[in-house]
Amino acid sequence: MAKLTKKRKEATAKLDATKSYNVSEASALIKEITNVKFDASVDLAIRLGVDPRKANQMVRGVVTLPHGTGKDVKVLALVTPDKEAEATAAGADYVGLDEYLQKIKGGWTDVDVIITMPSVMGKLGPLGRVLGPRGLMPNPKTGTVTMDVAKAVADVKAGKIDFKVDKTGIVHAAIGKTSFDAEKIADNANELLQTIVKLKPTTAKGTYIKSVFMSSTMSPSVTVDFKSV
Repeated sequence: MAKLTKKRKEATAKLDATKSYNVSEASALIKEITNVKFDASVDLAIRLGVDPRKANQMVRGVVTLPHGTGKDVKVLALVTPDKEAEATAAGADYVGLDEYLQKIKGGWTDVDVIITMPSVMGKLGPLGRVLGPRGLMPNPKTGTVTMDVAKAVADVKAGKIDFKVDKTGIVHAAIGKTSFDAEKIADNANELLQTIVKLKPTTAKGTYIKSVFMSSTMSPSVTVDFKSV
């Protein structure tokens, strides 16, 4: 077994691995057991009782975290010239069309979210091999293919995230930074959990939310008692 570092031992000592913590307790504990020099990301891992291979059990959605993610989200707006000014005014980091399509074709993906218009989606099809695996392909369901480009850019900048269950039945999402107050981390966690509860597929059998773990970039995981949500 790998040797635990001193910091890791100190963090583990503060954590009762046999206990489930409510969202507020977990949020405070994560701040306490994260011992790194940078502002670590706080993540939730939610295991769902669904079979993601079945189309009618795919859990996917968007949520606006009340306190944002704490991350400076880089947005690329792939738009026609008539929409460039509004995308720029809304805060998009990169705005344009053909020049960025060429850059992506060459392997450039230095962005977090791509927002585009229905009329442009046809041009993005051939780039699916580059964008798909990185989770960058715009999708009308998550509001990233829209005529209201300015609103979509502003929403993403304000803390709107999209999430989907992976093939093992887990939803992973970043819900803030360890520099946030514990209350803000808890608010964001609750918002995400409540959104996922509302998205329960009618075909899902048995326990829907099987487990919830909160962790930061370098911390041990904290078991969250999701019945407290």
